Amino acid sequence: MKEENPVRSRGVQSVTISMRILRVVAAAGGPASLSEIALRADMPAAKIHRYLVSLIEAEMVVQRKSGSYDLGPAAASIGTAAVARIDIVNRAADTLPELVDQTGCTAMLSVFGAMGPTVVRWERSYPPLITALGVGSIMPVLQSATGRAFLAWSPARLVAPYIAEENPDISTTELDDLRADVRNAGVAVANESYIPGLYALAGPILDLQNQAEAVVTLVSTDPTLTAPEAAFRQQLKAYLGL
Repeated sequence: MKEENPVRSRGVQSVTISMRILRVVAAAGGPASLSEIALRADMPAAKIHRYLVSLIEAEMVVQRKSGSYDLGPAAASIGTAAVARIDIVNRAADTLPELVDQTGCTAMLSVFGAMGPTVVRWERSYPPLITALGVGSIMPVLQSATGRAFLAWSPARLVAPYIAEENPDISTTELDDLRADVRNAGVAVANESYIPGLYALAGPILDLQNQAEAVVTLVSTDPTLTAPEAAFRQQLKAYLGL
């Protein structure tokens, strides 16, 4: 008896094309024009535009005032959920309660997602902080301790689009000085000028290339958290193995 050839199931073409466009937008590293997306996807711009309209409705893509396109909040949410499942995040998250017990501070774990530095774990101290921050929060690169840690230990091309949106007038010298200050200290700090009443201290989880795979941040209402002579810095550095 002759065996029948197995039937290969075919996917939905529109979904395949949508994912192709999303990958192109994600790989752009920042807002991209319709022509740029069409070129990288090797598809007609008119066809790309039709798909982008649907992706915008689904909040997978947003269109900037400039007319360029970037990943939207739904894509960020999916990406955050996926990143939260990787081993390095899980390993760090498992020990965050110990850091909270040792320091008395709230601790958060962040990765660099499609929208920038993104909180993927949040471990509360007691008494808990009253703040809008939490899992899914996007932290600015220049103003937050979390963002500054990524700035100091990440490739310049990774953070450049986010810096351009936050402060397009910042000079190369200012950025170099900020990176050097954070690297020399081994940690990044942010005082209540970013979030009134809150202080933050952040350091990187480094990979074999000495780049930040994730950042751990301590947050407190205690202003001594950011003081150079306080024990918090050494406790965080010891936790991170710095």
